[in-house]
Amino acid sequence: MRYISAPWRADYVRQALPMKDCIFCEAWKYRDDRAATVLARGRHNFILLNRFPYTPGHLMIAPKRHLADFDAAGPGARAELAELFQAALRVLRRAYAPQGFNAGMNLGASAGAGVAGHYHLHVIPRWTGDSNFMPLVGGTRVFIEDLDTTYQKLRPLFDQERRRRERAGRAKRRTAALSR
Repeated sequence: MRYISAPWRADYVRQALPMKDCIFCEAWKYRDDRAATVLARGRHNFILLNRFPYTPGHLMIAPKRHLADFDAAGPGARAELAELFQAALRVLRRAYAPQGFNAGMNLGASAGAGVAGHYHLHVIPRWTGDSNFMPLVGGTRVFIEDLDTTYQKLRPLFDQERRRRERAGRAKRRTAALSR
């Protein structure tokens, strides 16, 4: 087996290891969504930008409750996470037109979770050729935009998604009321 050095992850590891407060719990409590990079809030979960993105548009979906295990989440939280995941895919397709996505959870420190005590789903837009030699040779990642630009691009699209979900919910309640 060959090992590849990833020196660009050093800042993340240094910050993540001595963490005193959970970044997800702090982001949920914070009142300034822009400063916390929170793009959307649901009843049980929220979407925020990853401050150490692999690609532009790298999002995370996390529950508002501090839970390490996904299987400890209630059915409402699990269903909403799936809905927010679908919304994230729609928004990222509109904003970036990626050719694919990586999505997943690292549950537990040994699985690579930087925040092992609070499960979260990573959603990463991908393009053919988005990996290159710069991180390996130059110890540098090249991004086409900073986090503030990403936030400004995505937040209005997530606001549109929220309004769409609200309309769908109202229509569903009307239909249910008529069928009684």
